Amino acid sequence: MDALGREGPWEGWKSSVQPALMFSFVFLVCVEACMWVKSHRQKKGPPGPFPWPFVGNAMQLGQLPHLTFCKMAQKYGNVFKIRLGSLDIVVLNGDSTIREALVKHSSAFAGRPNFTSFKIISGGKSMAFGGYSDIWKAHKRIAHSTLRAFSTINTETTKQFEQHVISEVQDLIQVFLRLSSGGQYFYPYHECTVAIANIICALCFGKRYSHDDQEFKALVGRNDKFGQTVGAGSLVDIMPWLQAFPNPVRSLYQSFKDLNREFFDFVKSKVSQHRETYNPEITRDMSDAFIGLIDHSPGAGLSKDYVEGTVTDLLGAGQDTNSTALTWIILLLIKYPHIQQKLQDEIDRVVDQDRLPTSGDKTQLPYVQAFIYETLRFSSFVPITIPHSTTSNVTIDGFYIPKNTVVFVNQWSVNHDKTTWNNPHIFDPERFLDEHGQVDKDLTSGVMIFSVGRRRCIGDQLSMLQMFLFTTIMLHQCSFQSNPKEQLTMDCINGLSLKPLPFTVNVRPRGNKTREVSAV
Repeated sequence: MDALGREGPWEGWKSSVQPALMFSFVFLVCVEACMWVKSHRQKKGPPGPFPWPFVGNAMQLGQLPHLTFCKMAQKYGNVFKIRLGSLDIVVLNGDSTIREALVKHSSAFAGRPNFTSFKIISGGKSMAFGGYSDIWKAHKRIAHSTLRAFSTINTETTKQFEQHVISEVQDLIQVFLRLSSGGQYFYPYHECTVAIANIICALCFGKRYSHDDQEFKALVGRNDKFGQTVGAGSLVDIMPWLQAFPNPVRSLYQSFKDLNREFFDFVKSKVSQHRETYNPEITRDMSDAFIGLIDHSPGAGLSKDYVEGTVTDLLGAGQDTNSTALTWIILLLIKYPHIQQKLQDEIDRVVDQDRLPTSGDKTQLPYVQAFIYETLRFSSFVPITIPHSTTSNVTIDGFYIPKNTVVFVNQWSVNHDKTTWNNPHIFDPERFLDEHGQVDKDLTSGVMIFSVGRRRCIGDQLSMLQMFLFTTIMLHQCSFQSNPKEQLTMDCINGLSLKPLPFTVNVRPRGNKTREVSAV
């Protein structure tokens, strides 16, 4: 008010607009409530928390949504519905419910949402993010058959891949020892990422890079930056109006698009070089295999750019997940030194000092296998799968889910279910061994990290082979020790995958074992 007691323009604006704003908010809440009640009455849709206007349930998810989903499942059951922005999403929890959906009703849950970000990845020719169609089925058949050829024990291609892995582990060990000289401790994640990226480059392009190679540094750097920007793509998918005006999310989303384009251009240049030197009589690597099956097979039904799309998928997905898995393995080795010692004792009984472990030793190393499966179960570093969407109307656990519904699959809930796993919060490899000390295959098949059904990760066998070789060769040659000045924690950072909080380690050679030895 002014000196004469008159109401100023600001006060007048507030007195007229504030009631309108309040009325609008109440009106929106009422609309949301009516829509929420209506949706729950239609053919018994899944229950779920009340969504707020504009944001839905986004503010309730927290930093680790998989844990929030587990808590929600205790209240609403294994099938419930949330809203993110204006998008309704069904969340699946629990082993039986997820397998009923993804295996029993595999076709109905084989779709991918029509997300803006999915159309950008791998030049729009991604198998992992592509929609469910006849073209996708043909694409998967070709990719799966090729990967299987590289991961089936005792084939020539597998032996070639195994040699790539063994060479990379030996180089990684030398890097670890150099960084540990003088009793130093270091954070191993970057070196793990470099090693895994080199294996995938060797697999796809038949070439490994020096750690100092500028082109290789740029490749690894793009993947790191991609992890920092991928969240922006997710936000734009559920709230597309964020692209309409300047804001931090829009800037990050632009970076996300730029990185995808740069990464795809890198792959295109490598595939182009392969096409120029392609020889149908010789399969040098995955790029050659895909060129042969797609470019030179009239019945493939795929355009040539699906070669680049498939290779980009392999480079992007394999690099992040496998480097994360390797980092968890190292963390758990130093967290539980008695388990590390038991692993080394088993390896020493089977593998002589004059050679390195190979895939042929796998059946004689059940404790190593149990350790790897327990690492996957305990860390659940891919807690939620890439979003699915329904391709038809379907009913799960008595709840009706209409066609084109976005579906989140909470793998964490499977791996930490107290009805399946005794004390799931405890790291215990022996849970996977039977009374004869052999691997219990029924239990190992219950670990869900690569999803199940039509959208199961086709690179699972190659990933498991890499983890086995890294674990056995590193422990055959070295011992890993924690930093006594650090308090190790199992807490993690949520991004493309669940990564452990940074920790440091010291690596020491085991006697004279780090000398050059034969791989056979």
